Amino acid sequence: MGRSMVSKAARLSVAPMMDWTDTHCRTLHRMMSKQTLLYTEMVTSPALVRGRAMHLLAHNPIEHPVALQLGGSDPAELAEAAYLGAQAGYDEINLNVGCPSDRVQSGAFGAVLMRDAALVAKCVSAMRRAVDVEVTVKCRIGVDDQNPAEILPEFLSRLVGNGIERVTIHARKAWLDGLSPKENRDIPPLDYPLVHQMKELFPNLHISLNGGITTLEAAEAALDAGMDGVMIGRAAYHSPAEILCQADRRIYGTGEDTTAEGVVEAMLPYIDAHVANGGKLGQVTRHMLGLFSGRPGARIWRRVLSENAHREGAGSALVREALARTMEQSALSSQAQAV
Repeated sequence: MGRSMVSKAARLSVAPMMDWTDTHCRTLHRMMSKQTLLYTEMVTSPALVRGRAMHLLAHNPIEHPVALQLGGSDPAELAEAAYLGAQAGYDEINLNVGCPSDRVQSGAFGAVLMRDAALVAKCVSAMRRAVDVEVTVKCRIGVDDQNPAEILPEFLSRLVGNGIERVTIHARKAWLDGLSPKENRDIPPLDYPLVHQMKELFPNLHISLNGGITTLEAAEAALDAGMDGVMIGRAAYHSPAEILCQADRRIYGTGEDTTAEGVVEAMLPYIDAHVANGGKLGQVTRHMLGLFSGRPGARIWRRVLSENAHREGAGSALVREALARTMEQSALSSQAQAV
């Protein structure tokens, strides 16, 4: 897939989320939106280069456009990991400069790299030399006692000077000492105006806004306000249909809306193939629990799948049963409202 097509897809993206955005999750999301850019979970460069954990690069061809997010801080190792990712077929290689977890800090990568713009510049330069696909960066506005208004322009200037044309900015600081990763997603205040200022300072840099965006309406508003793209995280996972089923029409101006019911039907052959190959139903359906979020029948849908997907022999028949019971409950709710 060409760079211009991936850049266009970046108008809306689903954030890389550890333990969540695996290949099954991405396949589900692709059934809802043909256009949205999808990201892997973060894969560390040591795991690929030293550990040769090539299974971490596995993905379904249907997932494109799909980006590989790497974590690391050694330029040569990141370059080799980027090369492996490009060889595996990913459309973009993204460097994580935003994750605040202790495990990431101990590896000297993630958000801690916000303190070392020169090293990040070396990393992305080496990665770009190693691959033909686009290299991008996901970062915070700063960490700890840094003044974001001072350090973020310098940080972005270093990236641009080393050929980076697209970044995603999580509009919060990361506090590396004192806040957990979960707290770092919510407690530091959002600073959208600063990210908009960066767009004014770097008009040719494609900037996607991340952090605190939980609806398609909010994404549209950010785009209307001048952002090149919007990245949505937990909301796209917990309520995927609310974010992705109308995305192609509303964000990209192309294609037709999908429905949660239609997505379930579309996933059945994938589920059959996964189970036939020795996989467990729950590996797929754990990502589907929020499909009917906010709708009548959502509780039944979640309960049937969560209580039964682990059972021996569970497969697409269980998903069909869950869908039938969900639709039945939805119909009863509609009848009750009509009375």
